[in-house]
Amino acid sequence: MNLVSTRIITANVEGLVKFYEEITEIQAIQYTPDFAELKTQTATIAIGSTNTLQFFGGESTAQPAQNRSVIIEFLVDDVDKEFDRLKNYLSSSVVQEPTTMPWGNKSLLFRDPDGNLVNFFTPFTKESIEKFTK
Repeated sequence: MNLVSTRIITANVEGLVKFYEEITEIQAIQYTPDFAELKTQTATIAIGSTNTLQFFGGESTAQPAQNRSVIIEFLVDDVDKEFDRLKNYLSSSVVQEPTTMPWGNKSLLFRDPDGNLVNFFTPFTKESIEKFTK
């Protein structure tokens, strides 16, 4: 089994697509005004409008901008470099500047326009580097 995609349901497809294109430097594929994908080497961020909920059981299935438990994480080569590149763009949405976590990753935590938490991280300690090079 492989995790292939994480889908974000939003009332602001255009805004989220622009945001994720900016932070990832990946061009989204916009299939319809209601659905887009940003494909990385290992997984896809899918962005769907609330209109797409009709295909998944109706509007009560998911509610945009209500996440309080999931962090969308991106492994990056150099989290400090990414912070320097994005700090002006993210100025009002940074939750935590690059910080070494107890498990050995250096993490930058910020929110997307819908309030979802996003983590850019780089393995920092010998143990965490080994974990991601196996």
